[in-house]
Amino acid sequence: MSTHPPQALAHAIRFLSIDAIVKAQEGHQGVPLGMAEIATALYTRHLKFNPTEPQWLDRDRVVLSNGHGSMLLYALLHLTGYPDFPIEEIQRFRELGSHCEGHPERNPAIGIEVTTGPLGQGIANALGMAVAEAYLNARFGKDLVNHYTYAFVGDGCLQEGVGQEMISLAGHLNLSKLVLLWDDNLITDDGSTELSISEDVAERFRVAGWHVVEVDGHDIEAVSAALDAARADPRPSMLACRTVIAKGIARLQGQRGGHSGRLFAEDAQAARELLGWTHGPFEVPAGVQQAWRDAGQRSQGEHAAWQARVAALPAAERAEFERVMRGELPANWQQVLLDYKKNALQAPPAPSGIFISAEINDLLTPLLPERMVGCADLEAPTSHKRGLTAFTADDRGGSYVHCGVREHVMGSMANGMAAHGGVLPLSVTYLAFADYQRPAMRMAALMGLPVKFVFSHDSIGIGKNGPTHQPVEVLASLRAMPNMLVMRPADAVEAAECWEAALAHSTGPVSLVFARQSLPLVRTMHTPGNLARRGGYVLHEAACGPRQVTLLATGSEVLLAVQAREALEAEGIATAVVSLPCWELFNGQDAAYRQSVLGDATQGVRVGIEAAVRQGWDAYLGIDGGFVGMTGFGASGPADALYKLFNITPEAVVAEARRLLAA
Repeated sequence: MSTHPPQALAHAIRFLSIDAIVKAQEGHQGVPLGMAEIATALYTRHLKFNPTEPQWLDRDRVVLSNGHGSMLLYALLHLTGYPDFPIEEIQRFRELGSHCEGHPERNPAIGIEVTTGPLGQGIANALGMAVAEAYLNARFGKDLVNHYTYAFVGDGCLQEGVGQEMISLAGHLNLSKLVLLWDDNLITDDGSTELSISEDVAERFRVAGWHVVEVDGHDIEAVSAALDAARADPRPSMLACRTVIAKGIARLQGQRGGHSGRLFAEDAQAARELLGWTHGPFEVPAGVQQAWRDAGQRSQGEHAAWQARVAALPAAERAEFERVMRGELPANWQQVLLDYKKNALQAPPAPSGIFISAEINDLLTPLLPERMVGCADLEAPTSHKRGLTAFTADDRGGSYVHCGVREHVMGSMANGMAAHGGVLPLSVTYLAFADYQRPAMRMAALMGLPVKFVFSHDSIGIGKNGPTHQPVEVLASLRAMPNMLVMRPADAVEAAECWEAALAHSTGPVSLVFARQSLPLVRTMHTPGNLARRGGYVLHEAACGPRQVTLLATGSEVLLAVQAREALEAEGIATAVVSLPCWELFNGQDAAYRQSVLGDATQGVRVGIEAAVRQGWDAYLGIDGGFVGMTGFGASGPADALYKLFNITPEAVVAEARRLLAA
């Protein structure tokens, strides 16, 4: 075992980062150079991890929230012995195909917990990870789940609004195993933090109920002692580590340019002379390297003991624990949804579309105890708390998180839960407020996290609340997001099918979008197969001859299409109705199926119907196809009056079909 002084270990981080940034000719040196001692204290003395088993379920989680400083994380992964980070990867920093990307991209199999870059997202993810750990600890016990979540944090993370949402909620929930390490260097990209902030940042944490320690971030012993204090305190902890940005680069340290100013070979050489580092580029002396590898092996005994405890579990308990942590659904999970579909054909309709989702969510409670629901102060109008108790500072066994009016952190927290594993997060709010959590939704899509975003109040059908709450443009914007499934069910039967498809989808997020108003049945015959799983299907084929008109609709407007079809068929105009609850799934079907649903170019005209803007519909309608929907924002008034005002009625659909046929 090496006995190299801790400072030499910190310098190894510093110079690997300098050399990689010089070679790449770009990067952000401020974080890895300023936080080298902080990271050394954490990784060599406190962190529970195993580089040979990066996905050990009970490992401590580390989030680099200030993700622009990615070389800090890559240097740590290399030095501690993660096999996917040999020195050759460090030398390929920011090159195409390298694991050492410009910002960390989620890949837990190689040691990267979450994608970070947009500031504030990482600490909000860390909040979700800490919530997941606390819930799983309560469910399975400390012998199986007992770990910390640490986040490296910069000034920018704490200036973003989501940062304050996170501080407030984490303090309220009293998450004792959440520890932030703040790189308090008084510098942002523009210069001194005094340019844009004047409050006492540490005090913001104190008044929110955090344990705060202010410490010299370049004193390894002091940082380590602060980490000891954090682990002993029952509150979440923030270590305010005063540092010098880009420490070691004489030309830039402590200055604005220390953030990401260009580094040159001359800077690297000057730093070597300043800090007494006599080794060449990308060279770590054997003793220092061994000390880091020893640190990477610190938790081997803990890992082995944990494996033994899991192995000793009764077979059924072990199977359930491993199922949940793998993110697998239980056997026969679809049956409850199939039964709901059958019963919906005889049951009276729910008073609103979102209450249909609530009914389904309630049925899933005994089946999916790993499901956790976050809601943004909308328990009554969304009703997704049925059968659930609240997750609180005093009760970690609850699976409903009162997020308060904090949509942004709710979405980012859900991402952290999903990234942690062992929980299946739902994020519930109104569709108009999707914009408040859009950065989190984008990150869920980018990371491929199976978060279920559940939305209510999806259109002008909400009525008198007015245009601020009528999200006429939001569906189009969500559909524009890569790797996001957007589902808008037409009735209870489709809702069950969409829920089934959403739960089965494990490679990205789903937006389940429901109406406030009631959704009368448009599916009146039971089908054991899941029609909505293909994204679109023929609800009613033309009855009085070959198709002349195809009406395409989603959600509450499918009923309008059915009513318009009745009128057109009564006139002898052969009309089909196509329901398109999920465009993304439909677009993934083979060409033959899509044509069978939409009809070919010789089969008359097409009309789209949706109480939203037309953007995106031309892919199915063509630029000359008809559309009955919104062309601007809504208004305040009763829902039925608004549909008439904006001419979204069966009569308008019939008129549009006639116009196209006459053209």
